[in-house]
Amino acid sequence: MPRAYDARDGERSVFDALLEARERYGAKKPILEDQDRNPLSYTDLIRASFALGRKIASFTEKGERVGVLLPSGSGVVVTFFGLHAFGRIPTMLNFTSGLRNLRAACKLAGVKRVLTAHRFIEQGKLHDLVDALEESAEVIYLEDVREKIGLADKLFAATAGIFPKRFRANLKPDEPGVILFTSGSFGAPRGVVLSHGNLVSNVRQIEAHIDLDPDWVMFNPLPTFHCFGLTGGVLLPILTGMKAFEYPSPLHIKQIPPLIKDSGASILLATDTFLNQYARSSDADELSGLKFIVCGAEKVREETHNLITERFGNIPVLEGYGATEASPVVAVNKPVDNRRGTVGGMLPGMETRIEPVEGIKEGGRLFLRGPNVMAGYLNEAGGIDPLPGGWHDTGDVVTMEGDDRWVTIKGRVKRFAKIGGEMVSLTAAEDLAVAVWPEGRHAVIAMPDKKKGERLILFTDRADADVGPLVAHAQSIGAPELAVPRRIIRIAEVPVLGTGKTDYVAIQRMADTDSRAA
Repeated sequence: MPRAYDARDGERSVFDALLEARERYGAKKPILEDQDRNPLSYTDLIRASFALGRKIASFTEKGERVGVLLPSGSGVVVTFFGLHAFGRIPTMLNFTSGLRNLRAACKLAGVKRVLTAHRFIEQGKLHDLVDALEESAEVIYLEDVREKIGLADKLFAATAGIFPKRFRANLKPDEPGVILFTSGSFGAPRGVVLSHGNLVSNVRQIEAHIDLDPDWVMFNPLPTFHCFGLTGGVLLPILTGMKAFEYPSPLHIKQIPPLIKDSGASILLATDTFLNQYARSSDADELSGLKFIVCGAEKVREETHNLITERFGNIPVLEGYGATEASPVVAVNKPVDNRRGTVGGMLPGMETRIEPVEGIKEGGRLFLRGPNVMAGYLNEAGGIDPLPGGWHDTGDVVTMEGDDRWVTIKGRVKRFAKIGGEMVSLTAAEDLAVAVWPEGRHAVIAMPDKKKGERLILFTDRADADVGPLVAHAQSIGAPELAVPRRIIRIAEVPVLGTGKTDYVAIQRMADTDSRAA
């Protein structure tokens, strides 16, 4: 049985939650590992955090927003907790977002120093990115910082590891715990301030929703600049006694499946796009040891569910729903109650409000309030704009059913088009293409139309895509003819963000410049 949810469990700092986990699960329990295969116990992690954090504290100020530009791995986890140990605020930077967005993020958060690693910059060929950052911030390499850790630092870390509450910064639950940036799939990223209480509460909510075993291993290939990768892939396992296995990139399709098997992984975090690719490149036994798979960030296709079942047996693919502003998990299916096509039941402690949207007949706009909902957005003056009444407007149209509040996503409000006076879901239009060509990737956008107000355009990587099969499928399932895109643009690859989400900004730009879409 999952642990009972108690809102008071979230009323502590992230570092204190780490210390409590050590007490609960044992100081010597291996809790963190990455591709270098050098596992760290709770005590190893705490000592390393104090040692590195002390050095970082020597050139930063308490309360400073410190940029973190690192891939998933033990290094970014130690850095994250090291900043917390001395009262600095990790500001997680998306190295896949492009120079303009990265510079804007640093300016918005007031980042004066960015922590990164020579190895990461060299392997990722990110020298241009570093050059751009150095125009406004000091870029500091962790290899150089670690070289300066001397005997005094090691003795300090050893002592602090024994008496951590005497040495760690005393942070309140409502103080900022991390700054993240929204994905930017529909526009410019926004700075989200999550408190310590937000992050710890979300872990406790998930723990009360799904029964987790401390003996399990969580395999996380998702980036920690994405809230799903940070909370789901780092904080959730470490604070609940599971080992977190961090991998630096979800794009390593052939390397990941054998490592999932070799690491003894029990849970895999992924997006539909990446999971589908892992399943196709994997040997039959490489994913079969998983207890279940959790997918977020995008809709899980029926084809992906079927592929996993056919190749690896009865491994549930649990689709969930979240938002950076909610730390991020809002709802998720359960291994014992997995309803395809939904994103699961609301987590305990969540308040919801659904408001009708003009022209949309089924469902309404979802508003959220709860202990995991953010402190607010960063504003241009460097402050935080709190949410009115604590309510976050998700911008998503949903239906919610039953006492267990099971949620189905109908689309985003901005992902509806008005065609001939009728509101049409662009997500539903994409679903038509997915059903006809399940192995392809598809994106539908709306463009202005003089006669009907708007028209739908399908971008697809299927070279043989044609309107005829879409119309036939729509007729066979009784879908409205207005939901069928009449213009198809075939491209080599549908652009995606580093999180795995479709990059609608890039697609809109392609449509604007493509004469065929004019």
